[in-house]
Amino acid sequence: MDLFDKLTILADSAKYDVSCSSSGSERKGGGAGTTGSAVSTGICHSFAADGRCISLLKVLMSNSCVFDCKYCVNRRSNDTRRAMFTPEELADLTMNFYRRNYIEGLFLSSGIMRNPDYTTEQLIRVLELLRDKYGFGGYIHVKAIPGADPALISRLGMLADRMSVNIELPSQDSLSKLAPDKTKDAILKPMSAIRQGIRENSTDLVKYRHAPRFVPGGQSTQLIVGATPDSDLKILTLTEALYRKYELKRVYYSAYTPVMEHSLLPSLDSKPPLLREHRLYQADWLLRFYGFEAKELLDERTPNFNPFMDPKCNWAMNHIDRFPVEINTASYESLLRVPGIGVRSAQRIVKARRTGKLDFPGLKKLGVVLKRAQYFITCSGRRLEGLKVNESTILRSLLSTKELNMFLPQPQVEQLSLFTDEELAGGAAKELVPCLG
Repeated sequence: MDLFDKLTILADSAKYDVSCSSSGSERKGGGAGTTGSAVSTGICHSFAADGRCISLLKVLMSNSCVFDCKYCVNRRSNDTRRAMFTPEELADLTMNFYRRNYIEGLFLSSGIMRNPDYTTEQLIRVLELLRDKYGFGGYIHVKAIPGADPALISRLGMLADRMSVNIELPSQDSLSKLAPDKTKDAILKPMSAIRQGIRENSTDLVKYRHAPRFVPGGQSTQLIVGATPDSDLKILTLTEALYRKYELKRVYYSAYTPVMEHSLLPSLDSKPPLLREHRLYQADWLLRFYGFEAKELLDERTPNFNPFMDPKCNWAMNHIDRFPVEINTASYESLLRVPGIGVRSAQRIVKARRTGKLDFPGLKKLGVVLKRAQYFITCSGRRLEGLKVNESTILRSLLSTKELNMFLPQPQVEQLSLFTDEELAGGAAKELVPCLG
């Protein structure tokens, strides 16, 4: 099998992993005299801390796997074409792509070859070739293999910019049914090792200026949404625990795409729950930047998000007694709870009101979305002039027309009649039929 065939197979096998903020690209070079290009096979996009969009080679080292996870296209029992790069082939391919300006970095994962330790050793070999032989200083995101020895995880972390361990399923029960070769402890153990390595490295950097850096980009993980009956509450509670305990940079959510038939999985005809994935990303943002907790957004009575309304607006409607909020005196934390006020606009409000009182036109200049916020705030004790505040009005402002029609019960439409009930009973309609004819 030649190198291009391997790349085609292994890049396609990597497309279901979303934890690199990827988006495919078909952009071609502009011809002679142009700089930069991208091809469809294996190129994805990620975003640096400063906002730059960078192109990554997203690929598996091997799609052969000793595990039999029911949801995975690369499971050992699935009949699919298999391929494997050698460390030398993959390092050389990465450098050739980089020199041609196709990519700026590498996103590397792999199926489990032989066992977790052997697979991790092969990944280490690829990164050692890139860093030491080729002097590659670009971005590298590598997957830590569940069950690998902590010493190998430590070696891998000294060579990578970011690492991730995919949890995939949010409960031990789901893992037991769909991924019998994986255990919760095997997944969380490398997470703990990475967290500990980052903490120790932070101490070393304080003491020694030129100490080598361990996973400077932090760690992340991925959860599959819709493959199991686990609720949004279960997923969000796990997410919150991961951020607190393992200090993750991001938790990514992947709407399950049916790729094979199995009695424990959704049918092949079912569509990926993309809206549900979107709501989880919105709630994840609220956990990280807005001071919300999972138990505030969902509970046992309502374990799943409202599909018609984003989580923040839904929370505000369920806690309407906490509003309106006075813009000129409310705390920063209270401002973040107002629909239409984001992190930046809340910071601007706190800064601007030090020099004078704010009014509604001033809020609009600060970036507040007044279409949403106007129902939940006052300026100097007054609401916006002419504003009618009731549940129906607020819903019409927060929801699109399509969402509103689905959310609110629709009145029964009755066909108008030419005759009253009494006239119909008296036979007036029969008398007029010849005339109407």
